[in-house]
Amino acid sequence: MSAALVKELRERTGLGLLECKKALAESGGDIEKAIEELRKSSGMKAAKKAGRTAADGIVMARVSDDGSYGQVSEVNSETDFVARDENFLNFANAVAGKALAAQETDVAALMAGELEQARESLVQKIGENIGVRRVAELTAEDGVVGAYVHGNNRIAVLVALRGGDQDLARDVAMHVAAVNPQVVSPDDMPQDLIEKEKEIYTAQALESGKPAEIIEKMIGGRIKKFLAENSLIEQAFVKDPDTTVGKLVQSAGASVTGFIRFEVGEGIEVEKVDFADEVAAQLRG
Repeated sequence: MSAALVKELRERTGLGLLECKKALAESGGDIEKAIEELRKSSGMKAAKKAGRTAADGIVMARVSDDGSYGQVSEVNSETDFVARDENFLNFANAVAGKALAAQETDVAALMAGELEQARESLVQKIGENIGVRRVAELTAEDGVVGAYVHGNNRIAVLVALRGGDQDLARDVAMHVAAVNPQVVSPDDMPQDLIEKEKEIYTAQALESGKPAEIIEKMIGGRIKKFLAENSLIEQAFVKDPDTTVGKLVQSAGASVTGFIRFEVGEGIEVEKVDFADEVAAQLRG
């Protein structure tokens, strides 16, 4: 088992070296499977996300003049340095502007013609690969769409409300940027995720040695807590922890109908290369 894999598992779980080595051996080197089994056996609540989203760039949010719809988009570069370059930012803004005007979310269709030519010219000028990764759209149902962009365009969020106004939608979008809920309400949580969590909680509860009826209550309570912690309307509002997001929008005569959250590089895995190993390989070659 590679030292790098063991190191990553230790960083993500906070568990000991031997425990991580054993878990990786039993999972055949599958780090996600190892984490799942460790959660079952050690009672560990969760693991840190993998730190392999090294793709850089920016995300943007745009809302139509009438507030009825909005878009988020992501344009990637190889380094943070280029992501701050004026030429790169001008290109990214041109992409977002054209996408919103055309209400286009298909990247291939969006880039056909002038934008693709501009991208190719930018690549030649900067010397890094530049790519438009994704565009998504959100439409309001009898309400408004609000936007929030955080941290030098590292996180962009759209929130759609039925009723309410853009200030309220922006406040909720700010909350989504900070807390990163998975769904709007508990009813929206995919059943497969619930079953996966239930399996983990069951394994943890069985190790307690408590009676079956107590175990069943423990599992039910943990699932309820999991749903509350990951559902937007059940979460404590970041600007006022004494109320939930659901109660906040309800008090304004509104309801949340959807949200989209983009974070730069999320879900992109890049190959980790150990510098010493790379040098050694070059010497051997």
